[in-house]
Amino acid sequence: MGRPRWLNAEEKRAWNAFLGTYELLNRRLDQQLKQDSGISHLQYVILARLSGAPDRELRMAELACAVSNSKSGLTYQVGQLEQAGLVRRRACESDPRAVYAGLTDEGMALLERAAPGHVALVRELLIDVLTPDQLSALADGLGEANRRMLADGDTGDCAGERPARG
Repeated sequence: MGRPRWLNAEEKRAWNAFLGTYELLNRRLDQQLKQDSGISHLQYVILARLSGAPDRELRMAELACAVSNSKSGLTYQVGQLEQAGLVRRRACESDPRAVYAGLTDEGMALLERAAPGHVALVRELLIDVLTPDQLSALADGLGEANRRMLADGDTGDCAGERPARG
């Protein structure tokens, strides 16, 4: 391994802007969702992923990859959502090691109530702040970084679990 290629001033500015924005955005979304709906941002993302899945359910391993969370971290979050009646778990009939998480009707109703406030805050804090060109550049740049990490096999424990991207 050779000498590190340190970030120049513009690269450092971009990196710090990304980190700061990500952390602040996640914190504000978490606060808003807890206040308005009683769930965390991660729990909202879990419910949203389940809502878009066939039959509103996914294997726990696939769901962990979809929300970029560890299997143990997801198990804890799904347990909390299950206690609240928002998610149910069931064993896979063909593979006793596999467990599915499914969105309940109550979970779907909570998601539908939470979504308007969530998207309004996403718009206020990020989407509406950027010009169309900035938004397009952000989507293109982050999409390319995501694509390269996945193409390089950077899937952690998600090999074979992460859905293909088009």
